[in-house]
This record gives sequence, C-alpha cells and structure tokens, in this order.
Amino acid sequence: MNDQPGEAAGARWEARYAERAARGQVWSGEPNATLVSEAGPLPPGRALDPGCGEGADAVWLAARGWDVVAVDIAATALERGARAARAAGDEVAERVTWARRDLSSWHPAPRGFDLVAAHFIHVTPEQRAPLLARWEAALAPGGTLLVVAHSPLDLETGLRRPPDPALYATAEDMAASLGGEVEVVTALERPRVVEGPDGRPVTAHDAVLRAVRPR
Repeated sequence: MNDQPGEAAGARWEARYAERAARGQVWSGEPNATLVSEAGPLPPGRALDPGCGEGADAVWLAARGWDVVAVDIAATALERGARAARAAGDEVAERVTWARRDLSSWHPAPRGFDLVAAHFIHVTPEQRAPLLARWEAALAPGGTLLVVAHSPLDLETGLRRPPDPALYATAEDMAASLGGEVEVVTALERPRVVEGPDGRPVTAHDAVLRAVRPR
C-alpha cells in the first residue's frame, strides 16, 4: 500500500517504516492476490512495479522469471525489498532493479515493459489520469496494465483505509482515466474476506483494472 506521491509522502513513509523497525515489516511479505491471479498465467518479460513497498510483488515476479524495475519513494522500503530478494536467492536478486523515484513526476521508459502492476497507490482524481497515462505509455505492444485500488465500497467497513474519500477509485473511474492506448479487459470491484478491526470477517472490495496494449 502507498500514499499520495510526492516528497512529503516519502517522509511520512520513512517515518512509518522507522516506527515499525523494531517489529519488522509493515506489510505481510506476501504478493498481492490479484497479481498472482492476473499475472500468473503471463509469460515472463520485463515488469514495472511502481510503489513497490517492501518488494513482495517484485520478488514474486522475479522468482517466476520476470526482470523487474521496482520503484518506491521510501528508501527504507527499497532496502527491505532488496534484502527479501537476496534471501530468495542470487538469481532472483539479479532480476530486480530497485529505484527511488517520485511517482508524481517520474516517467518510466516508453513502451519498455510487458507488465505494469500497481497496487493500492492512493491518488486524487486530478492525479490519477496523469499517473495512469505514464503507466499506459510504458507498456510494450502486447503488454498488460494491472491497477488495483481500494474501492469506495470499503468506506463503510471500518477497515484501516485512507480517511479521504477522494483517494478511493472504482474500476470504472480508472478505466475512464486511460488515454486510449490500451484495451480494457477487466474493470470490476472484486470482493474478498479480510479480518476486520474487531477480529471478525469483513468483505473488502478491490477495484481491479486490467488493460492490454494491442500488438
């Protein structure tokens, strides 16, 4: 999970990682389930993981033969990701390039990636279209764009989520922000059962957008 891009967000995340240093990782260390289900069948190529956090998705992809550029604004997150990659073996570690970048201004290489997979990057509607446009432009012919966000349906669940409703998006919101270089394959709100604040099961909803650049 990531916050709004920008140096202020970077400082907030560095503070959060420092706060959790004594207790270990902020995140589970497991790849996002949607990445596993959507990218699992794809042939490996070159992948971009923007807002990679502690690198679980990047390590999972590299272990399956992908060459990954993993990008985050928090240096501590990147260090933890690199450590996890090394723990997975030299072959995995060599497939991941870790880069500290501000997603609000960084432009990945155009048509440089067979997969761009971004999970839970919270941006306002005004930030969403430019960010998606840069990721869209980064897709090689035949490449897949996979974006997962917290759905507005989660606002009433009591789950630990950003307090600002503007930072949520439906799959349709994200699809409407695309620039026309890709074809939308999937745009839906996908339910999953998670543990709520009181320990009881709660149904969360992920907004899932998958699109492909034509060959």
